[in-house]
Amino acid sequence: MGPAAGSTTRRRITALAATAAVVATLAASSPAAVAGTPDAAPVKSPVAVGYGGAVSSVDANASAVGIDVLRRGGNAVDAAVATAAALGVTEPYSAGIGGGGYLVYYNARTHRISTIDGRETAPHTATDGLFLENGKPLPFDQAVTSGLSVGAPGTPATWQAALDRWGTRSLAQSLAPAERLAERGFTVDQTFRQQTADNQARFADFPATAKLFLPGGRLPVVGSTFANPDLARTYQELGRRGLGALYRGDIGTDIIDTVHKPPVSPTATRKVRPGKLSAADLAGYGVNFRSPTHVSYRGLDVYGIAPSSSGGTTTGEALNILQRYDLSTMSSAQYLHHFIEASRIAFADRGRWVGDPAYTNVPSRGLTSRQFADSRACLIKPDAVLSSPLPPGDPRHPVSGCDHGGTAAPTTYEGQNTTNLTVADRWGNVVEYTLTIEQTGGSGIVVPGRGFLLNNELTDFDFAPANPAVPDPNLPGPGKRPRSSISPTIVLKDGRPDFAIGSPGGATIITTVLQVLLGHVDRGLPLVDAIAAPRASQRNGANTELEPGLYNSPLRGELERIGHHFALNPEIGAATGVQRLPDGRWVAAAETVRRGGGSAMVVHPSGKE
Repeated sequence: MGPAAGSTTRRRITALAATAAVVATLAASSPAAVAGTPDAAPVKSPVAVGYGGAVSSVDANASAVGIDVLRRGGNAVDAAVATAAALGVTEPYSAGIGGGGYLVYYNARTHRISTIDGRETAPHTATDGLFLENGKPLPFDQAVTSGLSVGAPGTPATWQAALDRWGTRSLAQSLAPAERLAERGFTVDQTFRQQTADNQARFADFPATAKLFLPGGRLPVVGSTFANPDLARTYQELGRRGLGALYRGDIGTDIIDTVHKPPVSPTATRKVRPGKLSAADLAGYGVNFRSPTHVSYRGLDVYGIAPSSSGGTTTGEALNILQRYDLSTMSSAQYLHHFIEASRIAFADRGRWVGDPAYTNVPSRGLTSRQFADSRACLIKPDAVLSSPLPPGDPRHPVSGCDHGGTAAPTTYEGQNTTNLTVADRWGNVVEYTLTIEQTGGSGIVVPGRGFLLNNELTDFDFAPANPAVPDPNLPGPGKRPRSSISPTIVLKDGRPDFAIGSPGGATIITTVLQVLLGHVDRGLPLVDAIAAPRASQRNGANTELEPGLYNSPLRGELERIGHHFALNPEIGAATGVQRLPDGRWVAAAETVRRGGGSAMVVHPSGKE
């Protein structure tokens, strides 16, 4: 966790590249790199170095699909959409066409950053009492497994919008590899089996879900082949007929029917509430092209996603707070202390100010301004810990002194799942894309005959104000997008890509992306090591969550002695990223262990300087 000079970083990247090149070469030469077949699965590697473009995701089949698109002349957007569609097959509990997400794109021709907000939207009949019964909030576990939690999906519209604006392939071409993968199947690993087991009780209550994921009432066996012919046919229809098939056609009709009358087993004991999503809600759905958030940090330009996600503003505020400290020379304990406290402050401000900008005036410029950060950074003391919930400051009117904030409100709950992918191409275009169906398994409801799960994204709304005395920008509303923590981030140096990073993990996404960025930039870690490092997550709560690598280390005791309180979290996030080296090579980086390890690939592996 100590500092490392730039020369040390380059030496470590070179050493990693030498071993990664061998693994990546094997992966690239595998027939499955094109076919994605379970009998010849691509080799998983957390790091790859080379030319021609790079793909990083949690799944080797999906990364191989993206690499094949790049090999065949497609650009980063083409590969990102194809990879995302493949993740809808192999990571169906985290993403798919029943969900939404956010995409950040660097255009190498114009040197500009653009973003797409493909967040799900609430029905137009929704009110701020969407999740209230008899004046009280529904229990969270009852809300998530329901039609009531399903928002209008944004993922298919995101794919089409990205392809129309920046891609070179049609939607049908981009879906074809995933369609083949769904038809042929993929090899079940321990992560897929465990995620199924974690959802077994609620999956069993929905016949279509049980038929797909629990055939014969049994969990999938590690090493077996899992195929999804229904999803293959759905992809084929979507590719052939276009977005109209979902937003105005038969796929959409099936979604609405499922939301209105969730097909529950007669033996189920749970109450599954119907939803209010309508055909008009689907037909009226549209993505938003938004300007990115932007802060400068250590001479780098950091671009993220603007509200309706809180990722860009919250990460940006924390970076601005930490700008005044030399994190590279701090002890490991002081580095973590400052990271934790900056996160605590940024989350306090996030909760008060960030929501859907169509419904609330979000002061994004103020939240990402250095003046506001300076007024909040003064709260951090090297030998004391701030108390949570910490009151929010006011970014609309930054003070010249120290902003101690007004009335505090606790941070509301947000599920911890999703998936992320990072793609770069030979021309220098970069895509950072996080997509989701909310918690693992989404609503738990598969659309019969369609092969995909519906999201439970509307549970990202606050069911009721955390503190009635504090205005809440994230209550449900008609057509409103719930606040997200998704944080796809692209970092430029002198106007060109330096690296990009993103992660799943609900509200821990923000702290994961922030910690990886700090580890790489301030602590001198190669990107793959910054991703692998043990994580902490503070979200304006009484306890800071620690992964075992920190929870069981002496650092925990050092920090507890100055007042920190900790809780164990077995796993936080599952990041992916890419980095551009000075010689033009790409480093693709993924997890070494989390979620069974990620999959980093490049088009032409090379371990040479």
